[in-house]
Formats: sequence, C-alpha cells, structure tokens
Amino acid sequence: MKKWLFVLLVTVMTLMVQAQTLVIKGSNTVYPIAQLWVEEMQKMYPKLVVTLEGAGSTTGIKALFNETTDIANASRFLKPSEIEEMQKAGRYFAPILIAYDALSVIVHPSLPLEDISIETLKKIYTGEITEWNQIDPKLPKRPIVVYSRNTASGTFETWVEKVLGGAKLSPRVQMLESSQAEIESVAKNPNAIAYTGMGYVTSQVKALKVNGVAPTVENVLNGSYPISRPLFVFIDLKRFNNTWPMEGIVAEYIRFIVSPKGQRIVREAGFVPAYGTGE
Repeated sequence: MKKWLFVLLVTVMTLMVQAQTLVIKGSNTVYPIAQLWVEEMQKMYPKLVVTLEGAGSTTGIKALFNETTDIANASRFLKPSEIEEMQKAGRYFAPILIAYDALSVIVHPSLPLEDISIETLKKIYTGEITEWNQIDPKLPKRPIVVYSRNTASGTFETWVEKVLGGAKLSPRVQMLESSQAEIESVAKNPNAIAYTGMGYVTSQVKALKVNGVAPTVENVLNGSYPISRPLFVFIDLKRFNNTWPMEGIVAEYIRFIVSPKGQRIVREAGFVPAYGTGE
C-alpha cells in the first residue's frame, strides 16, 4: 500500500510541474539560446507552457521589478541604478552566468576590409568618420551606413561602455530593434556596419577582426577579443522567500541550462559555454 501511495505522490508532483507555466523575458542576444532550451524543456515536460520574449535586457529586468516574468535574460549585468532600486525595494535579483559572447562587428561581404580598431569604431559611431575611404584610401569613397541596437538592449550598453567609452552616438546612427534586423540590414547594404552577438553572424555578412583579433570561441576564452562579455539570467529571490529555489519549474529550468546538455546548446547556438566546453 505504501508503495502505491509513493508512486501516486510522485505522479501527482510530476504532473504539477508539467502543468506549470514559465515566463521568460529580456535579452535579444540570449533569445536564440533560450529558444533551444525551451524546446528541450518542453520535451521533458510536455504540458509546460512557456512565454518567451526577446525585447532587450532592460525590458527583462523591468519585468522582474514589475513581477511580470519568472526569469530575465540579460546580456549585461545590473546597472548601478537598478541595484539601488532593487536594494530600496528589499529585493535581490540573483545572477546566473550562462554563457559568454563576442560582440561581433559586421559589414557586407563585398567590402574589402578585414580588420578594424576600437578607435576607428568609436570615430564611426560618434560621427567623426563618415566615409569608408577615411579609414583606408583603398576603400570606396562612399558614406558609411551605421546601425546600432536600441537603448533597451544590453548589447547597446556593452557597445557604449567598451567602444564609445561613454561618448554620445552620432545622430546619423540608425537604431534597430533586434540583432536579426541588423543582420538583414547589413546583408542588403554594401555600405553598412553594425554589431551583434556572435551567435547571430551568418554567411550573409562578414565579421571583422577588432584590433587584429577575430571574434572566435578561443579568443573569447583566452581574453584576447576586446569586445567580449558574459551573458546572464536573473531571478527574483523574493518570489522564493529569499532562498534559492530548490524545486518547481524555475529551479528545473536553471539546473537544465547550466547542465552539460544545456551548455552544449549554448555552443550549438553559436555562443561560448560558461561551464565546460559544450562538446
């Protein structure tokens, strides 16, 4: 009898987990990794209903404050202002490192340029350089069409910090809503330049070396690529009585994404695993 009760209890608990919902909002960079994670989770829990959005890191963190998401994906750490707001509210958004990324500078494949410096990138994005031949006389005398992610993006925040050094963007820069929009825009325009997470780069565009270093997994791991960054997910511990969640679908999701299988998915998505090699 006890054995049957145990089996029944396990079955009920499993169904409770399977019937749960999971809301994930935030980073557009992390979005393609999260898509693959969610697909695998739904194989494990067929009744799991997941809402996944990728409108930007700032959007995800705001959703944590508003309690409209279970998990916030972020391609940056919390801003000082967000930490201050969090502390005033008596809350703690726990960070979980999930991957690393090389922020890749992309141009049209036809452009005869293979390498660019941080200094030149800053001049392009602040408007000091406006034509390709100002970089090298061998390049076309054509205006540079400059694309950037929007201000809700953690990718934008990283660019401002690591490339612009806090300098103001030129009004010539066109702001785009997603990394995919950057890829598509550069692929169509031989005069364009943009920046995106390494997992988004396709054969439609060309990723430049920066300061002579290519945006590869190896160069991210050895620290030589100058525009590398960590990727995170955040959870609000207030929802778990200020303790680390040990059970429930959020806990299962976190355990999965940092597991060997979850980290293999990071590598498959074109990013750098935070734990192990992802192979």
